[in-house]
Amino acid sequence: MNTVRRATAHTFLALLEGLLIASMLVLLVAVAALAGKPRGGWGGKPHGGGTTSGAGTVAMVVAVDNGAAGANWNDSVTYAVSTTATQYPYVSTQCTQNRTLVLSTSAGFFPSYAWPSAQVVPLTTDRWTGGAADCTAKLYSMDGGSQATLATITFHVGG
Repeated sequence: MNTVRRATAHTFLALLEGLLIASMLVLLVAVAALAGKPRGGWGGKPHGGGTTSGAGTVAMVVAVDNGAAGANWNDSVTYAVSTTATQYPYVSTQCTQNRTLVLSTSAGFFPSYAWPSAQVVPLTTDRWTGGAADCTAKLYSMDGGSQATLATITFHVGG
C-alpha cells in the first residue's frame, strides 16, 4: 500500500510540476508579446534617459499595470534588451525610497536562462509596501567572470 501511495504522490507532483512549467511558458509568451507594444505612454523607449557604452540598449516596458500611465507601485515591468557585446545579457533592477533600497533583483535575458519568470519584476516587496520609488536598470554581462556594464536607465515609479 505504501508503494501505491508513493507512486500516486509522485504522479501528482509530476503533473503539478508540468502545470507550473506550462504556466511559466504562457507568462513568458505573454510578456514577450507585450514587450513589443507600447504601454502606459512609454513607447518602448527608456524613461528618464539612460547611458550606454555603445554595447547595448535596455528599455523598461510595463508588463502588468493597474491602468495608470507609466510604471506604478504594484505593477510589473520587464525589459527590451539588445546587445552585440554578449550572448548572455543580464539586467539588474534596484529601486530606492528616500535613499533606502527597497527592491534589488537580477535576471538573464537570453533563451537558455533557467528562471525566465524572473525577467518580470514586480514593483513591490516586503520592504516596499507602497509609494513612489526611483529605479535603475543596468544591462550587464558576466563574460570572463567579471561584470561589465553595457547600458543603464533610470525610471520613476509612481505611488
